Amino acid sequence: MPAITTITSNLSRQIKSLTLVGLMGFSTHALATQVSIHDPVMAKEGDSYYLFSTGPGITIYSSKDKVHWQGSGRVFATEPTWARDVAPGFNGHLWAPDVFEHNGTFYLYYSVSAFGKNTSAIGVAVNKTLDPHSSDYQWQDKGIILQSVPYRDDWNAIDPNIIIDEKGTPWMSFGSFWGGMKLVKMNEDLISIAEPQEWHTLAKLDRPAFEDDAEPGPAQIEAPFIFKKGDYYYLTVSYGLCCRGDDSTYRMAIGRSTSVTGPYLDKTGKDMAKGGGSELLNGTKAWPGLGHNSMYEFDGTDYLVFHAYESADNGLQKLKMIPMTWDKDGWPVVDPTTLDTYQSVLIEK
Repeated sequence: MPAITTITSNLSRQIKSLTLVGLMGFSTHALATQVSIHDPVMAKEGDSYYLFSTGPGITIYSSKDKVHWQGSGRVFATEPTWARDVAPGFNGHLWAPDVFEHNGTFYLYYSVSAFGKNTSAIGVAVNKTLDPHSSDYQWQDKGIILQSVPYRDDWNAIDPNIIIDEKGTPWMSFGSFWGGMKLVKMNEDLISIAEPQEWHTLAKLDRPAFEDDAEPGPAQIEAPFIFKKGDYYYLTVSYGLCCRGDDSTYRMAIGRSTSVTGPYLDKTGKDMAKGGGSELLNGTKAWPGLGHNSMYEFDGTDYLVFHAYESADNGLQKLKMIPMTWDKDGWPVVDPTTLDTYQSVLIEK
């Protein structure tokens, strides 16, 4: 009986690991492992898609079809030289990147921090191409753009996102907990803050008046991302707690504005800077927490890209890339059943 039990258990694990990409027109004959990442962002160059995520040196994956992914190295072989000066508790993992192409240059924004602290900074590295086989491929770190210091700043310099408005002005949104999501104007070089400085608060939650200024507090909001569609800028944020596997309470909320600087109003007209935010996608029994999203238009289809924690796999984080449609009032719609139907495939080299 022990042998039969072992065989049955192994077969069960093998069947469970089969990726359902057959639903998307791909073969399911081989066992597959899904891409397990936090905080995914994407870019396309040529016929390839590139995925960047939190991890040692910023982890990179590439794909031809947005389903099958293979590892493509890291942005940093080790870590930025300045990282431990900013965050003494830095553990080697660079957080929450954003990738942005402008005038033939790719900009990779990243965060240095320690969990639960606003000893943080946002830096940027640049590259002429995302193709690691090109002779032009070389990431060059341009250093710190913005830094937060405990008791000096009521915001946290992590989770950057870049957008260029209709006037050609670049902006960086960022933030986690503390005083919420901020927006700051950048110079045309995309690697420095414009002077005189212009700041805006995009979204925030209530914070107790007597909370220690060096602590994140219970205002569980982070990961801003701004996506332009038609006449509106759409701001998404993640509410709740990430990184707790099955106990994660992460969920996504949204508001919109006709101006990149806001105010961003939810479906009821409530300002996200005053606690508003309509539900975009919430967790399910199978996927109890999900969030830290990005949004893109690829080949005529709009996508919501994020990570979700799978209850059946001990709360392990998985990549999700779900098509978005738009309702008659101009709000994005995401079908929660696609949480089960989209499953990435990690190609082992």
